[in-house]
Amino acid sequence: MEMLIPIAFFAMIAAIVIVPNWLKARERSEMQSTLRTAIDKGQPMPPEVIDALTKTVKLPPSSISDLRTGIIWIGVGLGLGAFGYITSYEWDEGFHVMGGIGAIPAIIGLTYVVLSFFNPNKGQQS
Repeated sequence: MEMLIPIAFFAMIAAIVIVPNWLKARERSEMQSTLRTAIDKGQPMPPEVIDALTKTVKLPPSSISDLRTGIIWIGVGLGLGAFGYITSYEWDEGFHVMGGIGAIPAIIGLTYVVLSFFNPNKGQQS
């Protein structure tokens, strides 16, 4: 019974990652088979279908999206550090541990902010 909790935890994480990807792949497969059938019958593709297909194309990241992502990561790191500071009143080492853990997303965020300055897609939104 004690093993059920960790197994359920990792199964939940796997389900959160795998199920949306599987559903998206299944939806794409159904869309492709529908389009194949329509093309085989000689029916023209409506503009709405073309728009739907082009919206699923992932654009390269812009400097604005890199900056937003970086700010979010920095906020997560600062939040973890603040949590460590608050818990350090009860637990003496709380700030050191949570500050160290919070440094990881904060450094990732700083990297995204620096990348936003070097991104060649400066004016484009994604």
